[in-house]
Amino acid sequence: MGMELETVKALITGGSSGIGFETARQLALKGARVAICGRDAAKLRRAADDIGAFAVEADVAREEHAVRMVADVAEAFGGFNVLVNNAGFGHFAPLVETSLADMQRVYATNVFGAMLVARESAKHFIAAGTAGNIINIASTAGQRGFAGGTAYASSKFALSGLTECWRAELRKHNIRVMQINPSEVQTAFFRGRPFSERKLRAEEIAHAILAMLSMDDRGFTAEMSVWATNPE
Repeated sequence: MGMELETVKALITGGSSGIGFETARQLALKGARVAICGRDAAKLRRAADDIGAFAVEADVAREEHAVRMVADVAEAFGGFNVLVNNAGFGHFAPLVETSLADMQRVYATNVFGAMLVARESAKHFIAAGTAGNIINIASTAGQRGFAGGTAYASSKFALSGLTECWRAELRKHNIRVMQINPSEVQTAFFRGRPFSERKLRAEEIAHAILAMLSMDDRGFTAEMSVWATNPE
């Protein structure tokens, strides 16, 4: 018997749009309790109202926000058992046009923010003494670099390394650390770029996340890559 999705109490970062919002929506439809965070208060409130989620205005790149957010969700839900580390953004430019500030902005959210929220969530899971789940949303860009990907691709390579370290540390606490690598998804992340309708949607990535969570917690899918079948 798998993990019953109605028992999920999830914190989803970057949950006001795209993959985060769709994952929250699908979990809520299955009866889960869901908290979403974001930096834009109005957008966050609209998203939370749409699906009946608990909204937490927070910037994961700020340590005090990450600490407060995890504490607020744990208090609101009487504990939680799933973190989806989804908050992230990209900067794409050739190496010779990439500034240190560009790198720092991307890493602040994609790497340091993911670490902060995972750290606080892991502390909660360990203290509660119950099974926990951390799902990091990485990217196929973190499996193979490409021209213009200095900041973004390297941040996803870094997240993959963090996933492996946390998995090695946390398995003994019955905490599953998993990773999803989407290829290009039709979300606001790529706003302004033309897209084939055959590319992935947020729905496919949310489906993969729910499938990972649904497995009985005696096992777990360590990593899953999701590609469009025929993107053209």
